[in-house]
Amino acid sequence: MDEKDRQIIRALQRNSRATNLEISAEVNLSPSPCLRRIRLLEESGAILGYRAVADQRAYGLPVSVFIRIRLEHHSGDTVQHFESRIRALDEVLECHLMTGPADYLLRVVVAGLDAYEDFIRNRIHPIGGIASIDSSFVYGSVKNTGIFPLVG
Repeated sequence: MDEKDRQIIRALQRNSRATNLEISAEVNLSPSPCLRRIRLLEESGAILGYRAVADQRAYGLPVSVFIRIRLEHHSGDTVQHFESRIRALDEVLECHLMTGPADYLLRVVVAGLDAYEDFIRNRIHPIGGIASIDSSFVYGSVKNTGIFPLVG
């Protein structure tokens, strides 16, 4: 991937609905080569997809929670079971395998504290094999972007 590809990706991250003509002008490339590069980026898997970024409060999910989970055991079956169950939970927007005291960091959205309690009691606890759950509620965001920094 070269610098022009990165410029195209950043332009799409800023506005994935931009036309090829708009993107080509932004990255200083004629439309045909720009479209060719976009298609190659899509085919290679460098561009994973396109999505609408919605306001979670307007959607009805105003509460964000970061949850750190530590497993009791790290056998292949335990890890595979936990990860497959987490993938199936719509409230979990992100799940990351971590170093440090927690094995996983989850970003979860819910409608309120009652919904969060229900989520933990009825969706997370039944997974089993969990040694600890530590939650931090988000009460504000300083920065939230999906645009990668420049490389090099």
